[in-house]
Amino acid sequence: MGGILLIVGGLAMFGSSQLDFGRLHIHLGIEGLQAVVIPLLLIVLGALVIATPAHRILYGVIALATSVYSIVGVNLGGFLIGFVLSAVGGILAVSWMPRAARTAESEQTAEADAEEAIVPDEAVTR
Repeated sequence: MGGILLIVGGLAMFGSSQLDFGRLHIHLGIEGLQAVVIPLLLIVLGALVIATPAHRILYGVIALATSVYSIVGVNLGGFLIGFVLSAVGGILAVSWMPRAARTAESEQTAEADAEEAIVPDEAVTR
């Protein structure tokens, strides 16, 4: 979910930097380079979070730093919509863990624990 929010936040920032109001073309930063690089970096980080969840903490921290910097570099972080989406995506990428794979040994211990939890009839009828 965090990777998807990073990608959507990057797309929102990219869309906000490509706006035209008649003859007025909005670009902030060094010749508009930041308005292209920052959203593309967030999109790539979102794809990497999805593709390699083992490195999600590193990618999430980089995405958080990039989304905070986007407030300065990309039209207030995509008019704050892209900033909020990418910041929440970075937080989710750092905080959530993938599900642990269940092995045969863990299934056997789960079955043994379930059998021990069953109360005999004699204890119930006292």
